Amino acid sequence: MGRIRIGNVFGPVPSRRLGRSLGLDLVPLKACSYDCIYCQLGGTTNRTVERREYVPMTDVLIEVEERLATGVAVDHITLSGSGEPTLHSHCGDIIRTVKTLTEAPVAVLTNGSLLWDPTVRDELSAADIVIPSLDAGDAASFKRVNRPHPSLTFERVVDGLRRFGEEYPGQIWIEILLVEGVTADSEEASKIASHLRDIRADRIQLGTVARPPAEYGARAAPLSRLQELAELFGESAEVVYGFGGTLHEHEYMGKRERVVALLQRRPCTLEDVSAAFEMNINEAAKLLDRLVADGLVHTQWREKHRFFVSPGL
Repeated sequence: MGRIRIGNVFGPVPSRRLGRSLGLDLVPLKACSYDCIYCQLGGTTNRTVERREYVPMTDVLIEVEERLATGVAVDHITLSGSGEPTLHSHCGDIIRTVKTLTEAPVAVLTNGSLLWDPTVRDELSAADIVIPSLDAGDAASFKRVNRPHPSLTFERVVDGLRRFGEEYPGQIWIEILLVEGVTADSEEASKIASHLRDIRADRIQLGTVARPPAEYGARAAPLSRLQELAELFGESAEVVYGFGGTLHEHEYMGKRERVVALLQRRPCTLEDVSAAFEMNINEAAKLLDRLVADGLVHTQWREKHRFFVSPGL
């Protein structure tokens, strides 16, 4: 099945940290500077650090304006999507224009890999919240977990985070995703914590694999372990675990029932579900995550492809 793209604006979808999040998808699936083993959207098909206008900025802004005109209630406007949003060469212009359309704060979910670039740091300065990630404490773990573009070194990424913290006026929430058997232990977590002593963070959020990952071996760490490891990061650290969205039942029950009915007939990939119901890939991932959590669907790996399957099949 070919790679798909359905709309530049999706949701609002339930977010564990941002409530009702209206997402802006600025790059195609899956253009990213990393190929993380835990990614819910699968393996990276275009691992790149090239910044360009992957989707027309005007199209994104028109969709945002139209969506807001419907009166939909949102807690945040979030740049996230099918890959790394800072790869879009006009993300700063998009942020600034969106802030003229709504009073909802603008957040950016980023892997932080391009913060070494002064232009990227300047563009993100218009956002209210930036949530970069740091999943490793040294170069070896960085390559194992994030599998970065060859031009990105661990030292370069950490220095970019430090410089961004010195310059950015808004809130910085550092996201740390720990993988069982890889980084979810005191030795690896301590290495990450040592770097954060030099990086400004208003919040440090520890999480683990929460959705079916790109690699079968990327496993979730238990909540008790995350709570123990959080103590290594000081008072600003918190554990983000499980589902905490605020969408009402009627907002997703219809699609939920149709997705379950489809999976009772045949197994589907994430992209299959996204295409069948004309959902953005991120929206489909969150819905399937709920179905897995509720025990209505489980996952199977077939020749390195991840399928969602009804328990009856």
